[in-house]
Amino acid sequence: MKNYITVIGLEVHAELKTKTKAFCSCSTEFGAEPNTHVCPVCLGMPGALPVLNKRVVEFAIRAGLALNCDIQKFNKMDRKNYFYPDLAKNYQISQWDEPICLGGHIDIRVNGEKKRIGITRIHMEEDAGKLVHSGLTISTSDSSAVDYNRAGVPLIEIVSEPDMRSAAEARAYMEQLKAILEYTDVCDCKMQEGSLRCDANISVMPEGATEFGTRAEIKNLNSFRALERAIEYEVERQIEIVEDGGHVVQETRTWDDANGVTLSMRSKEEAHDYRYFPEPDLVPINLDQAWIDEIKATLPELPSARKERLLAEDVPEDNADIIVASKKVADYFDEGTKATKNLKALSNWLIGDVAGYLNAEGIEIDDPEFKITPDHLGELVNLIDKGVLSSKLAKQVFAEMLKDNEAPEALVKKLGLEQVSDVGELGKLVDEVIAANPQSIADFKAGKKKALGFLVGQIMKATHGKANPGMVNKMLMEKLQ
Repeated sequence: MKNYITVIGLEVHAELKTKTKAFCSCSTEFGAEPNTHVCPVCLGMPGALPVLNKRVVEFAIRAGLALNCDIQKFNKMDRKNYFYPDLAKNYQISQWDEPICLGGHIDIRVNGEKKRIGITRIHMEEDAGKLVHSGLTISTSDSSAVDYNRAGVPLIEIVSEPDMRSAAEARAYMEQLKAILEYTDVCDCKMQEGSLRCDANISVMPEGATEFGTRAEIKNLNSFRALERAIEYEVERQIEIVEDGGHVVQETRTWDDANGVTLSMRSKEEAHDYRYFPEPDLVPINLDQAWIDEIKATLPELPSARKERLLAEDVPEDNADIIVASKKVADYFDEGTKATKNLKALSNWLIGDVAGYLNAEGIEIDDPEFKITPDHLGELVNLIDKGVLSSKLAKQVFAEMLKDNEAPEALVKKLGLEQVSDVGELGKLVDEVIAANPQSIADFKAGKKKALGFLVGQIMKATHGKANPGMVNKMLMEKLQ
């Protein structure tokens, strides 16, 4: 079998965090009763005229600047014409040949290797409605209902260059993009609610080929896991077709998460099939440089800059990558640094015990169910550094903190968990253990290093895990030399 190169480009739709829709005053709030956030404009009634929401333009500029794009001072809205049950007007107001942002890039890191993924364009558009299927997927449904609450909700579509060569790279790109959109506060990025959706364009070509293969588009991937699995399946499917002497068909496919397969939906339309033309009910957009500069001045510290700051503060790179991937986690970490100077240990707790608890409970770090405040986590780190707690005892305190966020120092006293670091007391225990275990002493002196671990364990057992393990090790070594 030949070796094949995978070629991936992503089209990401991000719903903007405006309070009202792109061209009318209907609410964008998620979760309302079907067809209650609608009006003649977003339902496409004859004679209803759109009015562009200024915040949509502002958020598009903000995202474009954060993604290193060139902001186009002159841009315009266009009509994208197609027929689908969730598209009330039978056209979508979008941007075609003169979008608001061009160029740009995102830097990713996969398996320690850094790579730059190009961004072709960002354009503004309105969302369509939502089909609610009777079955698990459109392919297994007998009927579908239409909810137009989402129709007219403002989007930006971020189109990448076909620069990704694996599912891992595509996931890294999406994770970085999600973080940037969260940091700039233009999208809430709740993939489970559909506010961040991804279409993946995938093709394969034999190694050494100069032209990309025929691509298939996988629609509406709404989780990082689904993105990876869909790409991996689709690559295998296309390679199998080519190896069998067939030809990949350019089409739109859907991802069946339950069965782990992509399914054909319809043939893929070319741009000319949409019959784009300038939106006649909206004037072109002419942006003032002063306004662009004003928006640029309000950009926050972005994930890449925050990562560089953490690296300069001795946070391990893998830890920094995980922390900056979520603005909520990064903000929590920054608050915790006000209580401790040991940022490496704080980051270890955050990506270890804290992340483990959050994942097990299915909650986020800012949810009320998570009781531990950043300052208390920092104080816990300090108690370990001061020798008050061993790592093992600290985990007991952490478990208690999860219940009601009591201060760690108060919990240590309440539970009687202070680490034994008294030289006299530990010295007495060391002498007793040495006297009671002559065979272990002989084994150690014969070169069996494990014997030392046994002796340390005996002292820890005698103190119910409260002895300072570092001091115990040192004192034993001094006695056994």
